[in-house]
Amino acid sequence: MSATTKSHGDCTKVVDVQNIELTESPSSHHHPDHNNALRPPSWIAALSPAERQDLEKKLKRKIDWRLMPAVLIMYFLNYIDRNNIAAAKLANLERDLNLSSVQYQTSVSILFVGYLLMQLPSNLFLNKFGKPAIYLPCCMIVWGTISAATSACTSVTGLYVVRFLLGFVEAAYFPGCLYYLSCWYTRSELGLRTAILYSGSLLSGAFSGLITAGVVSGLDGARGFHAWQWLFILEGSATIFVAFACFFVLPNFPRTTSWLTEEEKSLAVWRLEEDVGVDDWVGGEKQTFWQGAKMAFTDFRTYVLMVLLFCIVASGTVTNFFPTVVQTLGYSRIHSLLLTAPPYVLAVIVTFANAWHADKTGERYFHIAVPMCVAIVAYIIAATTTHVAPRYLSMMLMVPSVYSSFVVAISWVSNTMPRPPAKRAAALAFINAVGSFSSIYASYLYPNSAAPHYTVAMVVNCVTAFVAVCAATAMRMILSRQNKRLARGEWVDGAINVEGFRFKL
Repeated sequence: MSATTKSHGDCTKVVDVQNIELTESPSSHHHPDHNNALRPPSWIAALSPAERQDLEKKLKRKIDWRLMPAVLIMYFLNYIDRNNIAAAKLANLERDLNLSSVQYQTSVSILFVGYLLMQLPSNLFLNKFGKPAIYLPCCMIVWGTISAATSACTSVTGLYVVRFLLGFVEAAYFPGCLYYLSCWYTRSELGLRTAILYSGSLLSGAFSGLITAGVVSGLDGARGFHAWQWLFILEGSATIFVAFACFFVLPNFPRTTSWLTEEEKSLAVWRLEEDVGVDDWVGGEKQTFWQGAKMAFTDFRTYVLMVLLFCIVASGTVTNFFPTVVQTLGYSRIHSLLLTAPPYVLAVIVTFANAWHADKTGERYFHIAVPMCVAIVAYIIAATTTHVAPRYLSMMLMVPSVYSSFVVAISWVSNTMPRPPAKRAAALAFINAVGSFSSIYASYLYPNSAAPHYTVAMVVNCVTAFVAVCAATAMRMILSRQNKRLARGEWVDGAINVEGFRFKL
């Protein structure tokens, strides 16, 4: 089948069924395009509801066990390698490289310059290349090597170069993996799987302090290396080892995965098509680099979601300096590193619970707005008291609230822009890249001189959390109006204009 054209009044839509590209030139009149009935493969149509449910459960279990542990461990190491410089600071990185406070802050922020620049090109390339099982582990090997090479830095210039390159290569992973998951799971399943992925970063926050405490107490000076050098060597080496293992574990896309039977491939593809009404990833030759980007950039909802994600990430930049913030409680270096773990452990639990409930109910807005309101309270407490108990309580609240909100918000992007795949890939990368921009300036909000309150940083975090709630409210109102138009049979730009499709609110 090549292309069909349907004309209704003055609104024309061309649907290229093989290329899965949409060309729209609507005016906003009624568009009764909802008579495009979906036709499942005959063997799926012949199944009873109980048989279909049983087969889907087995398929999801098979995919989950191959895909989710691998992407979780990969993201754990991605985040470890990105943020271990914060732990290295407590292992005397500043002293040994003779860094000023501003130079250290710049070494933190410069990573995000490379991280921001590479996300969109990387996702568009991944969409075109169509082999995430090769692309993502290759990127992982490179960034693991760069991370380990940080141990050889002897000057601030070398540290800047290594950190920039690390961000440039690491940029491939998180937005690429978000797109990757959206090619395997339906919209109602994506929130929980995103939470599983993101728990890798939370676990890295919990274990980073523990690992650093062990390295500082046991390896400082061993074989002539400082503790911070051992930190980069060990964590970078672990990344390389896991990357090689992932070559043999990760699947590509549903149509191109060798360890699925033909029936399982057919069911995996049909589930996604049934979810939104059109097919998903077909093949690299069917995907265009720039048409997807153009469709994302001309959809005004991209910019509302961009503000939402930017503000959530901006309010959560405190996690980039969490060991330093925890140290203001006044405990020893080792105890401070150990105290970084409990907030992240709680964050894993809260994030899973929030994402699971969001998927179960199909609701997005309150699962984003409520945690951000908790974050506002946490930042106010942190900025206004020096007492240990309330300050540590604020730290226990700020990490879970920001992360649990972010996970649901990022899945909202995939829910809102499900097809075509090139548009979804571009939107995820662009929105995540702009969100990362806040990490460039954030390091300058946490100079040593601002301890223990870090008042300016906490005020900025508080304001951006409030703006995130406002952006989420605006997004819900927009999607609610568009759902009403879809229910009336009107054409909606950027929607999947088939019977039954509605945006998640």
